[in-house]
Amino acid sequence: MLAQLVDMSLWESVVRALIPVLLAAIGGLICERAGVFQISLEGMMLAGAFAAVAAAHVTGSALAAAAAAAVAGVLLSLVLAFGAVSRGGNAIVLGVAINILAVGLTSFLLPQLFGVRGSFQPEGGVRILRIAIPGLSDLPFIGPVLFNLSILGYAALLLVPATWLFLFRTQLGLRLRGVGERPLAAETLGVSSTVYRYAAVVASGVLAGLAGAQLALGNVGVFTEGISSGRGWIAVVAVMLGRAHPFGVLAACLLFGFTEAFGFRLQGQGYPVQITDALPFVVTLVALVIARKRFRRLLDLTASTV
Repeated sequence: MLAQLVDMSLWESVVRALIPVLLAAIGGLICERAGVFQISLEGMMLAGAFAAVAAAHVTGSALAAAAAAAVAGVLLSLVLAFGAVSRGGNAIVLGVAINILAVGLTSFLLPQLFGVRGSFQPEGGVRILRIAIPGLSDLPFIGPVLFNLSILGYAALLLVPATWLFLFRTQLGLRLRGVGERPLAAETLGVSSTVYRYAAVVASGVLAGLAGAQLALGNVGVFTEGISSGRGWIAVVAVMLGRAHPFGVLAACLLFGFTEAFGFRLQGQGYPVQITDALPFVVTLVALVIARKRFRRLLDLTASTV
């Protein structure tokens, strides 16, 4: 067990599993701070993965694939923004509908466009390649783990401190949090809650779409039906578990990445695939329950001392 924990290849797998979830979770975090409960990350990630593979097949370009993934995420995010922000609809109901729409639409388009079912690999095997940072990638242990990632991998890790700086050290971030916490007060100060919420939802669409591109072309290299496999839901849980704080969300995503990578190791040792596939979701759910109980105890303690 201890030998596996210090195995560098395990931690490379952890970071690889972490990146798509972290990208989507940061988008969900921004929405949460703006006062929109974003649970359609699963559908946006799935649509982004399909659009990325389709664009890679047509153009042969990983850049075009990433752009197509972002556009797919934005299109679905506009549906959520219009329904939840402009029309005042229930964001949870709309989010569930978007997730179902993405599953059905990608399953329908796969045989219609490419004549196959189940999975599809873009022509030429287009991938989002890793970029090793000279010098840093040669550092013992940490080099191959953190400095040999795809461009989306680096972006995901850099977005954590960047999002923290934006939310807590800039005027725009203060206004965004104000819209989420006190929308009427923000409106009286001339801050449009509609504009900020639209921007937050669209940003989440971009990031969730890119998460799908990373998953399909960075981690796997093919699109398979339901490729997101609940990772969008894990991203939603990560936002809740991390209290919508960038570093808390990173820790929650790291927990998922570790359990997924460790589950693959157990799979290789002969454990049933049903158990290893369920492991990340079980561990994340247990962590959420524990955090919820501790939060309630903290509230009770605070109330008793007031």
